[in-house]
Amino acid sequence: MIQKIFTIGTLAKKAEVNVETIRFYQRRGLLVQPVKPFKGVRHYTENDVQRVRFIKQGQKVGFSLDEVSELLSLEDGQHCREAKEIALRKLVLIRERIEGLRTMETALSNLIENCASNTDSVSCPIILTLRTST
Repeated sequence: MIQKIFTIGTLAKKAEVNVETIRFYQRRGLLVQPVKPFKGVRHYTENDVQRVRFIKQGQKVGFSLDEVSELLSLEDGQHCREAKEIALRKLVLIRERIEGLRTMETALSNLIENCASNTDSVSCPIILTLRTST
């Protein structure tokens, strides 16, 4: 079967990213930059499209580019245990962030309630709390 080849612009369209994203991934070492033929253009393949989509999907579920890079090294599908460990580490971090966000939500909600019930027209409880907090 003959592999279709295309330009960076077509790669970007097929992978639903912009050309600068492709170049960024290349600079980060996530995507190989093909050799440019003399007086020609670089050629990409469907494998490159799949790789860019893999990177974007990894980012969508919360993986950093470094973590995506780790997962790309396991891309052959034979390293489920290693991939699971990477995913578990990410899940722990996400849960910690969620807990932190819940704490912030509670604190802000309390500040807003204090502000709503404030009868002092001179001092705002939100500003006072932020000014005096350590």
